[in-house]
Amino acid sequence: MTPADTFESSPLADRIAREQEDRDRDLGFGAVVSRESRKRLLNRDGSFNVVRRGLGTLESVAVYHTLLTVSWLQFLGLVACLYVVLNIAFGAAFYALGPAALLHAAPGTSGGGFATACFFSVETFATIGFGNIVPNGIGPNLLVAVEALVGMMYQALAIGLLFARFSRPTASLLFSNHAVVAPYAGGRSLQFRIVNRRRNQIIQLEAQVLFSHLVRDAAGQEVRRYFVLPLERNKVTFFPLSWTIVHPIDDASPLATRTAEDLHREQAEILVLLSGVDETFEQTVHARTSYRAEEILWDARFRSMFLPMTSDGTVGVDIRRLHDIERV
Repeated sequence: MTPADTFESSPLADRIAREQEDRDRDLGFGAVVSRESRKRLLNRDGSFNVVRRGLGTLESVAVYHTLLTVSWLQFLGLVACLYVVLNIAFGAAFYALGPAALLHAAPGTSGGGFATACFFSVETFATIGFGNIVPNGIGPNLLVAVEALVGMMYQALAIGLLFARFSRPTASLLFSNHAVVAPYAGGRSLQFRIVNRRRNQIIQLEAQVLFSHLVRDAAGQEVRRYFVLPLERNKVTFFPLSWTIVHPIDDASPLATRTAEDLHREQAEILVLLSGVDETFEQTVHARTSYRAEEILWDARFRSMFLPMTSDGTVGVDIRRLHDIERV
C-alpha cells in the first residue's frame, strides 16, 4: 500500500471529501450561514433570511432594482407620493416668490394663493398649460423652466419603469402549502405540487430538491449538511396544468430512517429550486421555496385537482384544490 493510498482512505481524507461535497451542495450559503443560522434558509416566497451591512445607503437600497421588484401596489403608491411631493414643493416655491409671481385670469377661484401655486405646478409639471394662470417675472419663469425639465424626466422615468415591470419575465408559480410523506409504489415518497398562476406556458421546467439538516461533527459542533434528493421526474417539457414533484423514499434516501420528530430536532428544511423558459419572452425564469419540518405532513396525500372532462374532451384542473390534503 502506497502512502497515497493510505491518505486517500484516512478519516482526514474522508472528512475533506465530505466537506467539499457539502460546499458544492450548499447553494452558496457558505459554512458560516449553514452553521450559525437557526432561521429557515429560504422563505416560502423564495427570499433569503440574510442581512448585509457595510454598504452605503444608495448601494444597499438599489433604487432601480427595488422599484422593479416591489409589489404593484407599492410601486404605484411610491409614484403617486413622489408626484404629490414634487408638486407641493414647486407650489411652495412659486408661493414663496410672492403674490405677483403668478397672474390668475379669475382670482379667488382656485382656493387661495398656495392652492393656486400648487395647481399651476401640476399644469407645468404635466406640460398641460391651460393658460388661466401665467408666470410673471424672471424668477417665476426660471422656476417654470426648471419644473418643466424635472417633470419631463420624472414622466420618462416613471413610464420606463412601468414598461420594464410589464416586460420583465417572471415565474408566477404557486406551491402547495404543505409537502406530504405519502404512499408510493409500495413504499413512501415526499411530495409537493405546483401550478402556474398565469396563462402563459413555461417549457423545459426543471426541479432540484435538496434536503438540509443539522448534525454534529466529530468536534461536537453543529453543522448543516445538504443532500440532493433524486426525483421520480426532475423535468417536464410542458407545464400546462399541475405538477406533483415526487422524491421516492428508498434505502438511499436521507429520509428513509428519519421520522417527523427527527426532522424537527435536526431543523430540517426541504429546499426547492425551479427553472424554466417562459415561451412568451423566450427567457429563463426561476422560482424557489422551502418546506420546514412543521410544513411536512406525514401519512397524507394530495386530493385530485382534475376536473371532469367536458363534452368536447377538454381537461382542466381546479387551482383552488392545490392545497387539499387527505389522511391515509
